[in-house]
Amino acid sequence: MTFNTEIGIHSFRNEWQKASLSIIYTYGFLSHGHESFFKRHKITSQQYNALRILRDQFPKPVSTSFLREKMLDRMSDTSRLVSRLSAKGLVSVTQNPSDKRLVNILITPEGEGLCQEIERNLHQLDAMMQGLTLEEADTLVELLGKVRQSIKQVEENATVEAVSA
Repeated sequence: MTFNTEIGIHSFRNEWQKASLSIIYTYGFLSHGHESFFKRHKITSQQYNALRILRDQFPKPVSTSFLREKMLDRMSDTSRLVSRLSAKGLVSVTQNPSDKRLVNILITPEGEGLCQEIERNLHQLDAMMQGLTLEEADTLVELLGKVRQSIKQVEENATVEAVSA
């Protein structure tokens, strides 16, 4: 089945619109697959992403702003995410001694254990992309990088135009 048939659109303004809609449509499949996988571990993909970042930084504590910068989804409410992880005992949160407005976040041994458990099964997530060859996957990463650069450039140009107006 072709993309056009799958989404019920038979003509596009141009190939850029078609590519954009294809990325959004595919994101839905990937997102659902990731959420289903992490649900079995009683966390969300965003929570796992935060744990992965905290584990990479350990034993150095991080702030919520640092965590937000490194998240795959930068639109997430990092404070709420950290609160949920703390309630599950997966992270510890303490006040920053040098700046009382900030908190220090560390992964706990329980959080580390969950990460290790999840890592043993990450091949299940990789399987979703194995319809591509390794070379095609690498090309896709390069192409998506170009898309991100293009989006950033359009956003920068819009900001400059708004300031100039």
